[in-house]
Parts: sequence; structure tokens; C-alpha cells
Amino acid sequence: MSRTSAFSIDDPALDCPVSPEAVGRLAKADPRAVKELVDGIPESTRARLAVWLYGRSHTHEIGVRVAETCDGTSLRRAGGLIGNALYDLSRRPYTAPTHGTRATGPARISLGGTRRSA
Repeated sequence: MSRTSAFSIDDPALDCPVSPEAVGRLAKADPRAVKELVDGIPESTRARLAVWLYGRSHTHEIGVRVAETCDGTSLRRAGGLIGNALYDLSRRPYTAPTHGTRATGPARISLGGTRRSA
């Protein structure tokens, strides 16, 4: 029987497969240096790290870059469907997420409600 660990709501860092210091080095590093930083980490741990990083908005891009160093099988084993999607994302040029941004000018907000014709 295979057992999967649940994510901790109290302390998400407990679910991280590497030390907080290693995550800090990855977060501060130039994106092109990620491959060198994860070079000594076993692939199964790198795959879990990629899924963990990808699941957080502030480390999303780093997760994709770590996933570039993993094969599809490892990512699928670590993250299931998310690992599969992460594998696909990591094999094409990275584009930053657009959620929370507007393509057009600022929105016009009215607190006055709608006008009714008499």
C-alpha cells in the first residue's frame, strides 16, 4: 500500500523536500543558475521540490525551472496530473502568469449605482 503525505495547513514548510536554506538560495538565485543549484539533489527529490515550488505563487517560475531538470516519470510520480502539466510547461519557453493583470486600461468603478430613466 502506498502512503502519500498530506500537506500541512499549519506549516507548509514541513512539506518541502529540501531545507529552507536551499529554497532561499533558489529564490535569490539568477533563474539561469537553478540547474547548478539543484545538481546534487536526487531526481525524485527535485521532482517533489518542483511540484512544491510550483504550487506557490511566489515560487511558481522557480518550480518550472527545477522541473526542467527532471524527467516526466519523476514529475508524474511526485505530482500526478500536476506533475504531468509541470513537465509540459517546463519543456516550452516560460511565460509569466497573467492572472491579476489587466490587458486594457484601468477599470472604471462607480459607487453611485446604476441610473434609471424616468
